Amino acid sequence: MEPVIQGILLMLDPFNIMLIFGGVIIGVTVGALPGLSSPMAVALLLPFSITLDPVPAIGMMAALYCAGTFGGSITAILINAPGAPPAAATALDGYPMAKRGEAGRALGMAAISSVMGGVFSLIVFLVAAPALAQLALQFRPPEYFALTVFALSMLASISGKSSIRNLIAGAVGVLIGTAGIHLTTGVERFTFGTYELTEGIEFVPVLIGLFAIGELLTQSQKVAVVYERITSIVVKLPSREDFRKVRWTILRSSFIGTFIGILPAEGATVAAIMGYNEAKRWSKNKEEFGHGAIEGIAGPEAANNAATGGAMVPTLALGIPGSGTTAIILAALIMHGFRPGPYLMQETPHFIYAIFTAMLFANFMFLGIGLAGAKLFSRITLIPKQILWPAVFVFSMIGSYSFAASIFDIWVMLMSGIVGFLMLRHGFGPAPLVMGLILGKLVEESLSQSMIMFDNNWFRFFESPIVNLFFAMTILSLFWPQFARLWALFFGKKEST
Repeated sequence: MEPVIQGILLMLDPFNIMLIFGGVIIGVTVGALPGLSSPMAVALLLPFSITLDPVPAIGMMAALYCAGTFGGSITAILINAPGAPPAAATALDGYPMAKRGEAGRALGMAAISSVMGGVFSLIVFLVAAPALAQLALQFRPPEYFALTVFALSMLASISGKSSIRNLIAGAVGVLIGTAGIHLTTGVERFTFGTYELTEGIEFVPVLIGLFAIGELLTQSQKVAVVYERITSIVVKLPSREDFRKVRWTILRSSFIGTFIGILPAEGATVAAIMGYNEAKRWSKNKEEFGHGAIEGIAGPEAANNAATGGAMVPTLALGIPGSGTTAIILAALIMHGFRPGPYLMQETPHFIYAIFTAMLFANFMFLGIGLAGAKLFSRITLIPKQILWPAVFVFSMIGSYSFAASIFDIWVMLMSGIVGFLMLRHGFGPAPLVMGLILGKLVEESLSQSMIMFDNNWFRFFESPIVNLFFAMTILSLFWPQFARLWALFFGKKEST
């Protein structure tokens, strides 16, 4: 208990609190801008952190990490352009709510769900960090492969007009993810002699193009259409009835996000997709999803922020980054002379609790910013389209270029925008393609490593009970409607007799 108290006292210094607040402001701002992400902002802070003491430096980065994840939901809800990849699922129901004049309600629910998910993951860390880290450590490539296949199977019900179209889009995303040099064999695939493709296609410009540019082209066909958004409900925050409706969704997604965050390399995006899918699966109003369901915001937002706390567990306790942002934080720890891993737990436990205290403060800070600013943020939807969408286009160009300082990424973004526009016209959801691209690299690498481990013997996958569990969940996810129909048919007849 003493290390916990020491960690809290370290973060109560006014200068440290000021830095945390600065990290929150930067995180929300960067997260809200399409194409600019928290990993980019944390990387830019890396040289600056050298001039600070380790505790405030890492605390500021952790605060930016938490706030940036929430900030992505702002533009996802208001203009269907997720500021960060984890907010892609939030856009599915957040944007329809904004279109019908409920932007303030959607933003308020996103802020509160994010904070509850983040606080839940931090409480779990304080109570059960050693056991959770040990569980994540048991995951080998076969377990990662099974988990990723399960995540891909859930794309069937995420968006679009049919499950088949969603699975096709996801498969195309996985195929795009295979471009570049295969890490295991060194073979070049789908590079077509282009140097920029040797390292593969990054998902950030693809995400910006599919959502931002795709929506821009779609809106260009509706220039004469004017949405009535100045109504009393525009600035209305979530009601008590809303919280009653989503309480179990938030709790469930917090569990999912914390668990996925603890698994190295999975991150908040996978957690958000799983949180959204499970919110839809357990909802009594499935038909509302995709058309402005409040549960469709609470589910992914609670999950992706819970994943931020979870991702810090293997980063600090094991020295294994749980996400892209925590990989940069890990580098900052090494720059400051720390040895992330078990030694950090044993030698300076108060430092770990100081970082998580900073994240706890950050959650409550962006809760205040989110609630107080929900009315202000909702006013963004009142900006004329002739001004709004050119600005989105400019930010998309800047964000795509600044990700890797590459003109090639701008071309990828523009081509992805055309693809996204065509997909929307023909009933294909853009989100499954993005998720397929993100998960494709992980599923391929884990499969290659597993086959090397098993000497190309496929049957050895079934030696692991965790793999069997994820495979069973995958089958249930894909064929649940058929199983439910057979169940009702068999037991319905049995009861009638």
